[in-house]
Amino acid sequence: MRFLMVLSDFIIPVTVLFIVVFGSLKRVNLYETFLEGAKEGLHTVVNILPTLLGLMVAVEVLRAGGLLELLTKLLAPLEHLVGFPAELAPLTLVRLVSSSAAVGLLTEIFAAYGPDSFLGRSASVMMYCTETVFYTMSLYFLSVGITKTRHTLFCALAANFTGVALSLFLVGQLFGAG
Repeated sequence: MRFLMVLSDFIIPVTVLFIVVFGSLKRVNLYETFLEGAKEGLHTVVNILPTLLGLMVAVEVLRAGGLLELLTKLLAPLEHLVGFPAELAPLTLVRLVSSSAAVGLLTEIFAAYGPDSFLGRSASVMMYCTETVFYTMSLYFLSVGITKTRHTLFCALAANFTGVALSLFLVGQLFGAG
């Protein structure tokens, strides 16, 4: 374990050093290349900013307007039928759109039930085996100009809900169901 801690301290500086040495050996003007990359990055940020703001506003409207609570109540019979904890429904829904809002909900779950509870552990595992599907698709597809997403949304949602189900299963197997 100590080896991994030492390795993690050096991995970023070693990577940067490798890039500088490799670029120097290839006779690349590193400063000019860095500036070009920074300019492209700023251009990308300007292009995706409206989408990013729209997603952030949408999440806050969902929470403040009570729509998230309404969706959770509408899904309650289905959740009960499949044995899904209703307390995790808001986190599951918000995680599809915003990681930072999901972290806020995760903190609320920790405060209400504790981080070592079944719900706290399940929510933790769920956060790290799921993705912000709508955020990621809109941001990355927009930044590279992809307009035809074909089956991406269906597959991403299927992967996300598989992650949710497996997080509950694994926590239940490792720590016992709540």
